[in-house]
Amino acid sequence: MVLYNVTVGIDIDVEEEWLNWMREHHIPAVMNTGMFIEHKIFKVLSQEEEQSVSYSIQYFAENIDKVVEYLNSYAPPLVEAHRARYKDRHVAFRTLLEEVQ
Repeated sequence: MVLYNVTVGIDIDVEEEWLNWMREHHIPAVMNTGMFIEHKIFKVLSQEEEQSVSYSIQYFAENIDKVVEYLNSYAPPLVEAHRARYKDRHVAFRTLLEEVQ
């Protein structure tokens, strides 16, 4: 199992609208690619900055090949849509993790 984690810091004044957009549009679009078998959303509890809040959006894939295919074939327009919509209102970084048995 491979975890593709996207951590997003979003401005507090657009937090609810962003979260709704993620749940209704962005995450379904990512899941509809067929590259991931499950997703979860976590709110980061330790906040150092009061103007933003952070979330971890976790996508689970069966193997690394699925994530690579997602990144190469599907991610660019989805990332661009998010960037265009929240351009100066967010920061994001991505982490790829492999489950250890």
